[in-house]
Amino acid sequence: MIDFVTAGESHGKALVTVVSGFPSNIEISSEYINEQLKRRQAGYGRGLRMKIETDKAEILSGIRHGKTLGSPISMIIWNKDWENWTDKMNPEPVDVPIEKISIPRPGHADLVGVTKYNFDDIRNSIERSSARETAARVAACSVARKFLSEFGIHVGSFVESIGGIYPKENFIDKFFANKINSNYSAEKLNKISDKSPVRVLDKEHEDKIIRRIKLAKKKGDTLGGTFYVVITGMPIGIGSFVHYDTRLEADLAHSIMSIQAVKGVEIGRGFKMADEYGSAVHDEIVLRKGKISRKTNNAGGIEGGISTGLPIIIRVAMKPIATLMSPIGSIDLSKMKNIKARRERSDFVAAPACAVIAESMAAWSVAKLFLDKFGGDSIEETRANFLNYTGQLEKRLKENFNK
Repeated sequence: MIDFVTAGESHGKALVTVVSGFPSNIEISSEYINEQLKRRQAGYGRGLRMKIETDKAEILSGIRHGKTLGSPISMIIWNKDWENWTDKMNPEPVDVPIEKISIPRPGHADLVGVTKYNFDDIRNSIERSSARETAARVAACSVARKFLSEFGIHVGSFVESIGGIYPKENFIDKFFANKINSNYSAEKLNKISDKSPVRVLDKEHEDKIIRRIKLAKKKGDTLGGTFYVVITGMPIGIGSFVHYDTRLEADLAHSIMSIQAVKGVEIGRGFKMADEYGSAVHDEIVLRKGKISRKTNNAGGIEGGISTGLPIIIRVAMKPIATLMSPIGSIDLSKMKNIKARRERSDFVAAPACAVIAESMAAWSVAKLFLDKFGGDSIEETRANFLNYTGQLEKRLKENFNK
């Protein structure tokens, strides 16, 4: 079982992650991990913090000469902004007075955090609940992403909408119609979307979204959005229906819903399927050149909690950032009086970055269930198990049903 844990506060000295359970001999470098961290920081509408930080993971253990050892991998990402917060965030008591925050922001973890953990300063809630924590997640999940790439499995994403601005044509419809060539890699999708500052696939769409973001900035407001995560190269048989916590779509939904500000996840056609007849949405099974396939992919690559071998399609909804430069109503907990919420340095929109984080978490879920099935203490052993399974699929089906 693979696992990772993150530690650190938004304005603390550093973020730390420890990753365990991966087999030995996976080729991976800090350069590969840092490229994913760079993608997470990009996007039009990000705040001033992204101008301060240049996230880079320093590998401390578990990797030698560019290959995993099979032991826990530990990494650290130093926060450059720590220099400005040494008194406010010092682990040790300080002699200087520190102003306590008593005005919570609606939509954030401020109020529920101080209530649950019995804090007398909202700063304690802000620091750990901040999406800054996802930098450590992306570093950790880069190991899963690289592991999956060894088997031709790739994860990509693109932004569908920001602030209610949708494209004229949705690229993802080709995946639903199962008109994407089986050799298509989600890496190609990222090469297109990463060229856009808002990670969309159409220049006209990009221009409209940037105008909407500029308007939100002018108003001191924020925007949310929707995006797709696509996983290509999946084999049949990842996940299971035998128990609730082995279902692939359940694990994916859990991983992605754990990302700050994510409020909705659909697999495949999702809610649209609820409005149609079954005959219109279920993916007909056909033989194509002697191989089992489907006419469509409305299920988004998962049936009965198990991957079908078609691309996995996940649609995600992210709410607007909670910190507003033109704050809405709140209360001052120290005086128990109505007041406007406080400001905290933040982004105006982060859907493009959130899509990269969702890629990472999706890679983690797939890698976890992939290793549950194929196991292996080394990548060579895992590959042998994988090739034995995938090479015998059609043969086993024919033999089982012709006894």
